[in-house]
Amino acid sequence: MKSASALAAGLSLCLSLCLPLALSAEDTKAAEKWIPLFNGKNLDGWTVKIRGYEPGDNFGNTFRVEDGLMTVNYDQYDEFDEKFGHIFYKDSFSHYIIRVEYRFIGEQAKKGPGWAFRNSGIMVHGQSPESMSLDQRFPVSIEVQLLGGRATGKRTTANLCTPGTHVVMDGKLFKPHCIDSSSKTYRGDQWVTVEVEVKGNQIIKHIIDGETVLSYTKPQLDPSDADAQKLIQAGAPLMLEKGTISLQSESHPVQFRKVELRKLAP
Repeated sequence: MKSASALAAGLSLCLSLCLPLALSAEDTKAAEKWIPLFNGKNLDGWTVKIRGYEPGDNFGNTFRVEDGLMTVNYDQYDEFDEKFGHIFYKDSFSHYIIRVEYRFIGEQAKKGPGWAFRNSGIMVHGQSPESMSLDQRFPVSIEVQLLGGRATGKRTTANLCTPGTHVVMDGKLFKPHCIDSSSKTYRGDQWVTVEVEVKGNQIIKHIIDGETVLSYTKPQLDPSDADAQKLIQAGAPLMLEKGTISLQSESHPVQFRKVELRKLAP
């Protein structure tokens, strides 16, 4: 049988070795915590910017909360009239995963463009709403395009569009405005969960059901784009390391029941 002093020494050694492990696990758990950006009650922490209106002017009550869901609706519009809108979260981020659950509902607003049928988006690495011009249609950003399927045919979601930006794919600068992901088609009013993994200027991944459906590197401003030029002239760096997060209103009603974020280590 071990002496009391030996047992005490062993206990002390165990504590010294195990405590850092416990703290490490606790730190890891904290780092993996999901932060709700939408509280399910109101739009606190968010700023609306609709084309033709100042930041904070939620024309036609476009963005609202109904039954605990962030809802985009156009029932107070006579017609869409290119009133493209975005709702911006108050903070900017650099390294994170954002998870969004969305679904399209109802009918498209009168005179909404054909390409905007069941169309919305998650904008990352974006400019601030205050830096947008009054009539600017989209913030300079990286858009994770959210699409709903038509009655027939393939229509992917979690695509990439690049308003005022470029990215690098397969080692080459990618200049086309949009490119499809490898996702399946989601029809009707079903809920779809999309995750976007953003690591500063290193890499961005679009993920559905745990599968990466699109990825690219080196998000950057497009010096030939008029809106991006204004940011560059104001001192913005060419390479995008961080920015705002916003959700779109593009003429088709859409709902978001979860918008949450998990920070990643740089």
